[in-house]
Amino acid sequence: MSDRAGAPGRPAGAHPLQDIRRIFAIWIALSIVGDLIFWFVAGPHVPPGDMTSSASGAQFDFNVLFMVALPVILGVWTYMGYAVLMWRASRPGVPDPVGGPRARSNLKVQLWWIVLTTITVLGMFIFGTVELIVPAGAGGAEGPNPIWTPTSKTILPVQVIAQQWKFTYRYPTFGGMETNTLVIPDNTTIAFHVTSLDVIHSFWAYQLGVKIDANPGVDDIGYTTTNQLGRFSVRCNELCGIWHGAMWDFGKVVTKSQFMRWGEATERAHADNTKYLPPFAWTYVPTANTTTGVTVANTSGQAPFSKVQKYGATTSAKKTLKNVVTATSTITTGGSTG
Repeated sequence: MSDRAGAPGRPAGAHPLQDIRRIFAIWIALSIVGDLIFWFVAGPHVPPGDMTSSASGAQFDFNVLFMVALPVILGVWTYMGYAVLMWRASRPGVPDPVGGPRARSNLKVQLWWIVLTTITVLGMFIFGTVELIVPAGAGGAEGPNPIWTPTSKTILPVQVIAQQWKFTYRYPTFGGMETNTLVIPDNTTIAFHVTSLDVIHSFWAYQLGVKIDANPGVDDIGYTTTNQLGRFSVRCNELCGIWHGAMWDFGKVVTKSQFMRWGEATERAHADNTKYLPPFAWTYVPTANTTTGVTVANTSGQAPFSKVQKYGATTSAKKTLKNVVTATSTITTGGSTG
């Protein structure tokens, strides 16, 4: 008996294509509704939020990838549900839906599967690459010579110094002062220069969407642009010793005027302590606490951050920073910043 007339055990007039059409229609409807609900209801609340350009970028990327994955999940569930309801053994006259010679091979299905999956994979590759380039590294580490840099003309450099088991923050454009509190201005591109004094750490400012490895002897650079005021948490995301779990603190994004007042007041208040710190450098080593000092070679001869990173600097600080940025010879450090 032909398929059109009805397969053995299948009701007359039924055809396998009818099942395929039904499954496809149900799948399309569920996928559209599911993607719309996720995008407009859950999507805006997906962490890490939109406090910075890199955070909102990570949220957008996750939402897009989830919307691509959701139809795949729904396709599997739709087929399983349809099979359980329509092809279950308790229904009389229903044959094995995948049996017979016609189930052995279908060139059209194979070609469509290869084409669609190839397009999907290549599309995600292009999407992911663009999402790394456009936001200047997407808040991730780019090493001492970033491939992707922002175009902003108001970039604030902040050096993040990790050690067992704390983070300290140095502001080269405010006299090289160092604080235990990370404060940054709103609507400003931040260049985080992350390094370590001892073992490998990882600077993870969660709500900022920034995660940069802290390696000893390395100036690891990552960028983000602040969008919202508020507090954010900072944690070490690399197992670094027995007190790794306690290596965390909080930071805050404030208005530009608040930041300038805080920066200038903190620079004045810390002046007596700052003069005992080593000269600002891209990396430090623990043995620099000794009176002999340590010489660190600048092998690249390149500025670790762009020349526009002088946001908020006083005239003397700008001059000092310029000398550091343009140095092509060795840099001598005089002590640890812990």
